[in-house]
Amino acid sequence: MNMIRWIVKLLLNAAALLLISDWFQSIVVANFKVAILASLVLGVVNTMIRPILTFFTLPLQLLTMGLFWFVINAVTFALTAYFIDGFEVGPWPDNLGTIIIAAALMSLFGWLIDLVVGRPKER
Repeated sequence: MNMIRWIVKLLLNAAALLLISDWFQSIVVANFKVAILASLVLGVVNTMIRPILTFFTLPLQLLTMGLFWFVINAVTFALTAYFIDGFEVGPWPDNLGTIIIAAALMSLFGWLIDLVVGRPKER
C-alpha cells in the first residue's frame, strides 16, 4: 500500500510541475514523462542536497528570518532542471524571481499532496 501511495504522490507532483510550467513562460517541461522524472529527481535533490544547503546557509536563514528558504528552494529547483533534459527554468540568475515563485508553488503543491494523500493513520 505504501508503494501505491508513493506512486500517486509522484504522479501528482508531476502534474503540479506541468501546471506550474503552464503558468510561467520561462519554465518548460517537455511532457509528462519528463515531469515524472523531474519530480523524482527533485525529491532526491530535496532529500540529499537541501539539508546540506540549509546547514551551510544557516546564518543567512537566521539573518533573513527564514526567507532565505525561498532561495534554497529555487536552487534545488534549478539544480533539478540542470540534471533533466526537457525541463528548463530559463536563464540563471536572470530568471531568479520566477524560479523562486515556481519553487515555492511546487513546495505548496507538495505540501497539499502530502496533506491529501498523506500517511495512513496508525491503529
